[in-house]
Amino acid sequence: MNKPGRPPRLNRDKAIHSAMLLFWERGYEGTTLEALLEAMDGIKPPSFYHAFGSKEELYRAVTDRYACTFGKPGLDALEESPSVREGIAGLLRLSVENFTQPGYPRGCLLLSGGAHCAPSGSTAEAHTTALRRQLPETISARLRRAVTEGDLDASADIPLIVAYYTTVLYGLAQGASDGRRRETLLKVAERAMDAWTGMAEGAGRES
Repeated sequence: MNKPGRPPRLNRDKAIHSAMLLFWERGYEGTTLEALLEAMDGIKPPSFYHAFGSKEELYRAVTDRYACTFGKPGLDALEESPSVREGIAGLLRLSVENFTQPGYPRGCLLLSGGAHCAPSGSTAEAHTTALRRQLPETISARLRRAVTEGDLDASADIPLIVAYYTTVLYGLAQGASDGRRRETLLKVAERAMDAWTGMAEGAGRES
């Protein structure tokens, strides 16, 4: 039990979760230190800096938490589905569910939350960019694995598939942020798989 007059001990996990919701809703630049302190049960600046070092370091912790929790189901589907086509379809579908889940900000924290990390070259901006780059790299690795396993033709245009579905996923995230209904976005994700056959057979490769 806390002694009278002693501030409550910071619950780090709860504080990171509260900060995540703020950054997700308001973006990095739109989230003030004052708002963060209030969300963290009214802790004082010395406690904040002792626990997290800086706003940028807190943002790194928040985005890592987001990637390992909210971003995980879609990536698990990509890796664990019986075929790579099913994996990409699962990635899109589960990402839409993440972008539109009740009780949370809409869209993707790694896109909307880090869209305005200033000044250019800040550690927050660099860290968010590095996390975003993991998506196309992961899709590319899964496609190459599919070729090795005989699940994808060696003539498939892997760079085009990666670019296409990464762009689709980012568009779904923006659509969610703009308020589009989950049902509509799920239909878009389903229709996006119509393009699979041409790219998987290498039809889209330039001569």
